[in-house]
Amino acid sequence: MNFIDTFLNKITMYRLVLYYLLVLLGAAAFFGFFGILPASPADLAFSTLVIFGVCWATNAVFVKGFGAIPNVESVYITAGILALIISPVAPTDYAGVGFLIFASAWAMASKYIFAIGKKHIFNPAAFGVALSALLINQSATWWVAGNLALLPFVLVGGLLIVRKIRRADLVLAFSVVALLTIAVTAGGDPTTAVTRTLLHSSFFFLGLVMLTEPLTMPPSRLLRLLYGAIVGFLFAPNVHFGSFYLSPELALLIGNLYVYLVSPKGRYMLTLAAKNKLADGTYEFVFAPDRPFTFRPGQYLEWTLGHRFSDNRGNRRFFTIASAPTEADGMVRLGAKFYEPKSSFKRALDAMKLNDAISVSHLAGDFVLPKDKKKKLVFIAGGIGVTPFRSQVQHLMNTNDKRSVTLFYSNKTASEIAYKDIFDRAKQALGMKTVYALTNEKTAVPGTYAGMIDSALIAREVPDYKECLFYISGPHGMVEAFKKTLSGMGVSRFRIKTEYCPGFA
Repeated sequence: MNFIDTFLNKITMYRLVLYYLLVLLGAAAFFGFFGILPASPADLAFSTLVIFGVCWATNAVFVKGFGAIPNVESVYITAGILALIISPVAPTDYAGVGFLIFASAWAMASKYIFAIGKKHIFNPAAFGVALSALLINQSATWWVAGNLALLPFVLVGGLLIVRKIRRADLVLAFSVVALLTIAVTAGGDPTTAVTRTLLHSSFFFLGLVMLTEPLTMPPSRLLRLLYGAIVGFLFAPNVHFGSFYLSPELALLIGNLYVYLVSPKGRYMLTLAAKNKLADGTYEFVFAPDRPFTFRPGQYLEWTLGHRFSDNRGNRRFFTIASAPTEADGMVRLGAKFYEPKSSFKRALDAMKLNDAISVSHLAGDFVLPKDKKKKLVFIAGGIGVTPFRSQVQHLMNTNDKRSVTLFYSNKTASEIAYKDIFDRAKQALGMKTVYALTNEKTAVPGTYAGMIDSALIAREVPDYKECLFYISGPHGMVEAFKKTLSGMGVSRFRIKTEYCPGFA
């Protein structure tokens, strides 16, 4: 794993975006001081303080009124985006100050007013500036995106965000469709039109930062590609409906409506019903949902747990659902591994007491069982990356779906094996084979394999491996290593399914 991946694995996506926006604001102030940008550092500082203050105050009011769990990072991220797309103003520019206040207040209000099932529909910053253009005739200039001095900062930080969340497919779909549409509808030299778009428009900031907001993103890859294509097409400046031309923010908002139509609806509150020790350092948290919801085995949720003094990983995480949708008790299970020193989120999770609540939303993920039940499956899990397989295997047992399944499960020691009871039952109920690989046991452990999972072990346990569909779940480094191993064994990349384990995000 290189330096970039090491850095990205130590920080959440939300905190990365926040730091990125702050760096952009700092760079803009620096360039403004030397006259490279038209806005003075004083005006930028004033505008930024107004926006951050209004966003914070508005959110505080709605949090209290709606009894919601506050996401402080979201407040500051929205404020940072607004500060970078609305031109800075001087304190004496009363109309400009009014624009800042109006857009900021409505951006935050939209998360609560235009929400269904406690889940907001629109990108807050895009909504705030779009409503301002409609009602008070004040428009965002997207000044951060059209300046060549800031372009390297926009690009590098934006690409880090996309790499962190692994949504290059979404950005690529947006980029290809947008640039093709611009070239075709340019009405002149398409090369000039595309170049102007790349160097002097909101193209990169919108596509890398705002388009990739998790809560307004579809749950599966195909739907993400369509989302990117829709926004990309509408982003082209010459696309219009009669005399009505779309702005970048309106293109994004229309895309948000599409996402709402094709995505699971709502945010759920889960109440802790039980906490069970699964293995050394690994616990299962069993939650009762406030209302039933449907999911597919192997999908994940975004979990929000409000707590004070959050560290640089924030108060939100992506975790796979460990329970199966067919379990009779209707509970939602979360398997979590605790490492020392614990993050502030893990400390808060570990400290939860019975009947304490946690908020979840953004059900998503393509790491699901194939519809073709005749396909032979091989699961490869590392550590807590086994949780999606627990969900899938339990579901197969509940539905008496006897597929051909082999699980390779790697841990350092036998005491770290989680959900062994589930997989042992699956051997009797489904004929499933499980290979427990232990990499750090000093003495042999009956029923396990001493050593790492490698090509020789896979070929020995699954002689017809080239006919199988492989699922790999665990830390990013492990997933990438096994992709290379399987490729070296001659396994087609179309037979390798990976899902960067959300628990490590």
